[in-house]
Amino acid sequence: MVLKTELCRFSGAKICPGKGIGFVRSDSQVFLFANSKCKRYFHNRLKPSKLTWTAMYRKQHKKDIAAEAVKKRRRTTKKPYSRSIVGATLEIIQKKRTEKPEVRDAAREAALREIKERIKKTKDEKKAKKAELLNRNSLIPDLHHLEYRLLNRECADKIST
Repeated sequence: MVLKTELCRFSGAKICPGKGIGFVRSDSQVFLFANSKCKRYFHNRLKPSKLTWTAMYRKQHKKDIAAEAVKKRRRTTKKPYSRSIVGATLEIIQKKRTEKPEVRDAAREAALREIKERIKKTKDEKKAKKAELLNRNSLIPDLHHLEYRLLNRECADKIST
């Protein structure tokens, strides 16, 4: 459980809930003191920066223990280094990195052109197949129609004889 501690307005000490002495000035400002010693010194108008045991004095004279504990710890940074990736050695990676943008763009254009040609070729093949099927299917109904007419003639001949 976390308790909300407050700070003494004179000494800077932590005051737990239910402890300390409160004082409300005529301008409605609230002061909370850790003990009667702090309250007495405050009312006698002593400066906390002159008393060696207060937080203000310790901070002014750089004797603050908390500040020493919070010193920035330097993190050791790892130096970046390159490793080879599966399928590509370090030399290949370095070569690609040092490659000029014009060369890279040209290679990209060539690859795109090849892909587009391949797609166009497959589309043309599909079109040719479709046209062939349509031609084949267009002949079938005519044949079917001819067979139907022949059957009708045969039936008519049988009926008449």
